[in-house]
Amino acid sequence: MEFRIEDLPIRVNVPTWAVLEARVRERFAQRRGFALATINLDHLVKLRASPEFRVTYAAQDFVVADGNPIVWMSKLAGRPVSLIPGSEAILPLARIAAQQGVQVALFGATDAVLKAAKEYLEREVRDLTVACCIAPRMGFDPKGELAEAYLAEIAASGARLCFVALGAPKQETFAAFGRTRAPEVGFASIGAGLDFFAGTQNRAPALVRRFSMEWLWRAASNPRRLGPRYLKCLAILPVEAAKALAMRLRARKG
Repeated sequence: MEFRIEDLPIRVNVPTWAVLEARVRERFAQRRGFALATINLDHLVKLRASPEFRVTYAAQDFVVADGNPIVWMSKLAGRPVSLIPGSEAILPLARIAAQQGVQVALFGATDAVLKAAKEYLEREVRDLTVACCIAPRMGFDPKGELAEAYLAEIAASGARLCFVALGAPKQETFAAFGRTRAPEVGFASIGAGLDFFAGTQNRAPALVRRFSMEWLWRAASNPRRLGPRYLKCLAILPVEAAKALAMRLRARKG
């Protein structure tokens, strides 16, 4: 699946869980890092508005579909991909890391969240070692000197997988920058995933997620903050769906 924004292609290049796991295993075995982004409608809104974010997204090694609208549009385009939410990728990636003797770093959120998330992950994933936890200073530049210092600390800890919980676009920017400063570390941008483990945020109930209504549940839980975000997402959906259909029609003609 591909989204073209200002003539820059943004591709969902990891279509399934099996492909994601195989590629991450390969990178760990080769001691090569990566940057993993999870695209959704909110990211598409931000990508439209920010040339810098578009360049950052193009620098990601792996892009998965984080949101049912992305999955639906991929089917409409005739290029189906699986739903891989960032928060749901944490445990599978942590298990791969543990199996291959790869230590993990947690970056973002707060000290309290990181402490609780570390305890949860090491309890849930056999043989996992969380070697480094960093709650960055508020307002830090994800490509600045402080970011360089944080990346040096992550690399020095021995961690080769870093879960980045900063929210878009800062987490993707930090991950892309990290690829240049800590080339053996894989950076996975996972949004609020660590907060779910710590219990500081709650995911929608399973039944709500089953019917693809998590976005509505989240908007209702915090309408002042999330309401405007989701309205912007809904506003671009018809145009993006039309582009997906056009992609399918062009493929048929070709």
